[in-house]
Amino acid sequence: MIKPNVAASSYLNAAPLCFSFIHGEQKDRCGFLSDVAPFRCAEMLAEKRADAALIPVIEYQRIPGLRVARGASVASKENVRSVVLASRVPIEEVRSVALDTTSRTSAALVQIILERFYDLRVSYTPSPPRIREMLESNDAALMIGDPAMMIDRSGILVYDLAAEWKKQTGLPFVFAFWAVRADSPAWPGGIDFVEAKREGLESAGRIADIYHERLCLPRADIIDYLTKNISYDLDEECVRGLALYYELARDCGLIAEVRDLDFRD
Repeated sequence: MIKPNVAASSYLNAAPLCFSFIHGEQKDRCGFLSDVAPFRCAEMLAEKRADAALIPVIEYQRIPGLRVARGASVASKENVRSVVLASRVPIEEVRSVALDTTSRTSAALVQIILERFYDLRVSYTPSPPRIREMLESNDAALMIGDPAMMIDRSGILVYDLAAEWKKQTGLPFVFAFWAVRADSPAWPGGIDFVEAKREGLESAGRIADIYHERLCLPRADIIDYLTKNISYDLDEECVRGLALYYELARDCGLIAEVRDLDFRD
């Protein structure tokens, strides 16, 4: 039997979903591929180098032939902390934004928030995630993942994009989920993404130890982030949030059409 390849980001927010594939019960069931940028995991899936991947949710609408694994995602029901708009001016005055080049879902989200919720006309410039350089020539900067958690927030305004979404819609926001290639010759039927999530959440302490050293963040802050800021479920409320996000992304011209979620049985 051919082992499937599974790809996921190495960002802290993905760690509980990935722990089992690196250290736990799912380790021997697949080959695990890791990359810092979440969008590169989607590229691995599109290029058929991976059979399943934790992808930015916007990429599901751009890559044909994908199905969604049930029950697990990277989402936030309140404040996410790691997806922010850092700004030199109040959000109502933002006219130019530097977009973190590692982002896909959040790049679309910030455009929806600014254009649909605040009725702003904004120019966007892709940029490496270096906050000082981004703000030198732009009013604001989109930062995601671990770099967003480590920026110096003194002297700037920081808007949590999950909180902005929740304020405007009343719904949680889903940033990433597991997608599987429907035509994979190594169909990952032996992989249990929900069980992997359970094992990862039970190992939050071990994950905090790893990322405390890697990110130089207080261990207690990492535990809070993993258990309070991020929700790893893909429940009905999250699916409703996803549906609205896709509709607004289409209306803003960020995707061509909306394809319904095709869940893997």
